[in-house]
Amino acid sequence: MVFLRCEAVRWVDDEPQPGLIEVRFTDAHHQQWAFIDKWPVFAGGDGLSPDSRYPAEVSILCDFLTTGNTTDTSDTVKISVTPWGLESLEGHVEFEVRADQLTTS
Repeated sequence: MVFLRCEAVRWVDDEPQPGLIEVRFTDAHHQQWAFIDKWPVFAGGDGLSPDSRYPAEVSILCDFLTTGNTTDTSDTVKISVTPWGLESLEGHVEFEVRADQLTTS
């Protein structure tokens, strides 16, 4: 299993249960993306609440689509965040990220 490292930046709402959080990451092209979903969807978000300290490190389960290189020669990977049915607030599900943004735990 591969995960994209992200940050939970705020508690959004108590409903629907068990509560919603906003999560963000910056892709390989320096564009920031945001997601809002129930906190259990995000690995490492166990026990997040309105009173938790934010930002908090979390991650998103993802699938590899392709690998390649950007023009600055840093390794990049194209991923999809669809395993848990996530999509960014803008409706995107595929992203190009730096390989060092991924983890297997």
